Amino acid sequence: MDARKSREKAFHDQQYREVAYWQAVDKYYTITDVRVRFWDDFLRRQSPGRRVLEYGCGRGSYSLQLAGYGARVTGIDLSETAMQQAQAVARTRAVPIEFRVMDGEALAFADQTFDVICGNAILHHLDLQRSYAEVARALKPDGVAIFMEPLGHNLLINLHRRMTPELRTPDEHPLRVKDIALARSYFETVEVHAAAALEVVDHENRPVVDRHLAGLGEGVDRGLDAPDGAEVPGGLLL
Repeated sequence: MDARKSREKAFHDQQYREVAYWQAVDKYYTITDVRVRFWDDFLRRQSPGRRVLEYGCGRGSYSLQLAGYGARVTGIDLSETAMQQAQAVARTRAVPIEFRVMDGEALAFADQTFDVICGNAILHHLDLQRSYAEVARALKPDGVAIFMEPLGHNLLINLHRRMTPELRTPDEHPLRVKDIALARSYFETVEVHAAAALEVVDHENRPVVDRHLAGLGEGVDRGLDAPDGAEVPGGLLL
């Protein structure tokens, strides 16, 4: 395991042992309710009867929700501590979820295994070329991947990141326009839904973000809402 992954694993193994860390982090996510509703509604529609991978599932709380939506769920994470906690909860609740310690940049799954791959705040910890390639490889041709990720263009949020280094690893890299554009090399369709956090935290910066996203060109959706039942075959939503 290289130095970057060792740092990420050590950080998250430690944080999954500390309730105080998650209390400190979770309070900042109350501003992203619109994004979370979009994510959850999309996955509720996509899940029934389908094979779903939660990529970087942490303690597996959302994996349990996916199973409740009727998905056949596999959850992976680099943190052994997180996987032990997830496996224990799944056993206690008698929910048939496969949780595995795994590197998201080197998935131990055959090509075209999953109908849906989802992840929350995971890609920005990874080498994007490797992770995009692995997600695309493991996804069925008519499948869809959806990720919720921090963007790196908001001045106030970037200031907050610099002021709270203890809440993140030194290798994190919030996604920027070039990172989203890179996804188009691996997926037939890429859609971006800029979330409410950018508006609520700093209204004046939203036009700057919009200009950046506009540079991605045709096929990128900057809206907060998708049509009912929207599907993106062989695609990626961010």
